[in-house]
Amino acid sequence: MGFMASTAEESLWRHRTFVAFWLARTCSSFGFQMFSVAISWQIYALTNSAMALGMIGLMQFLPSVLLALPAGHLADQYDRRRIVLLGQLVEFAALVALVVLTLFHSADKTALWGLVFMIAVAKALEWPAMSSMLPSLVPPSILARAMAMNSVGGQAAVIVGPTMGGLLYVAGPHVVYGVSGLFYLISLTLVSLLRYERPVQTRLPMNMKNLFAGIHFIRERKDVLGVISLDLFAVLLGGATALLPIFAKDILHTGPWGLGMLRGAPSAGALLVGIWLSRHKLDKHVGMIMFGSVAGFGVATLVFALSTQLWLSLIALCALGGFDMVSMVIRGALVQLDTPDAMRGRVNAVNAIFINTSNQLGEFESGLLAAWMGAAPAAAIGGIGTLIVVALWMKLFPHLRRRQKLENEGDPV
Repeated sequence: MGFMASTAEESLWRHRTFVAFWLARTCSSFGFQMFSVAISWQIYALTNSAMALGMIGLMQFLPSVLLALPAGHLADQYDRRRIVLLGQLVEFAALVALVVLTLFHSADKTALWGLVFMIAVAKALEWPAMSSMLPSLVPPSILARAMAMNSVGGQAAVIVGPTMGGLLYVAGPHVVYGVSGLFYLISLTLVSLLRYERPVQTRLPMNMKNLFAGIHFIRERKDVLGVISLDLFAVLLGGATALLPIFAKDILHTGPWGLGMLRGAPSAGALLVGIWLSRHKLDKHVGMIMFGSVAGFGVATLVFALSTQLWLSLIALCALGGFDMVSMVIRGALVQLDTPDAMRGRVNAVNAIFINTSNQLGEFESGLLAAWMGAAPAAAIGGIGTLIVVALWMKLFPHLRRRQKLENEGDPV
């Protein structure tokens, strides 16, 4: 089937630097998820304005797109560990400021938006550096398993973090920000102790050629182009989860508890599959497994669109999350392993732009179609569109379809 059980010698837990890295990322993810719940609730409590809530999304989206290419350039030119430390230090400082402002009743919407923007800028600068560090922490043969374990930590934070934040919010938003800051402090400590060494890089000027070098590299490497563009269109078309409130109320006739279950189902499926992938090696047929997983994502979306039963919808969303986890791990590992270390920051930055943009546009596309023809037809079109994209990409990228291993097999250029 292309999967092989891992051996004791290949255990991820034998790589202590990776374990520290994983714990750091998981802690910062928990901190961010808890912060996200508290800031949304606090701003809405202050303003009672949906537009004020929407501004939170805008404050986070703009830096993630506008700063991605400069951040990728910095990640390739300077010490990545120090960039991550700087980013997390800024995030920690913003959380401390939130605690102080809230305690002294000085928090207004402008100050809160400003601190959200500050955290978003830090995350935008930190992301390419952090994601580029991982391939240097484990052997290439177990990189996919390391990425799966990273995703497990992230999914656990998505599932548990908001619940923790919501429970702590009863004691006040300053308590949530304080605990979030504690998680970031743990992450900062772990990153500062990481043994991550990289040869001194030749300093390149931040001109247009070097900023866009990641895009040029992706265009020249057919497998990398195929993987990233497949991800872009699959996410763009698979935005059915943005319509969950409509499905919960008008189609499945359930209440807030049902909506909560529907929201958690994809993460639950991703978490279970991620745990399995972290213990098994992707040994062969990785190209077909990836395409099959994206196709499975499309079929699961279609089943969800046509379902009128809560139990079937939950199963479909669980499967959707699981299929997405398999394809995400393979796509991520292929991009990392096919990209030289000196280019990883800029390539990861371009990938981040595509993912962030397609997520936002995917939700917009689903909402637009749903307003025009209804939620179920809109989700069904997304599922069918994903299957069409898979068929086209298998035809357009035959080398990727035939690819056996994650390690570079001489990608055609």
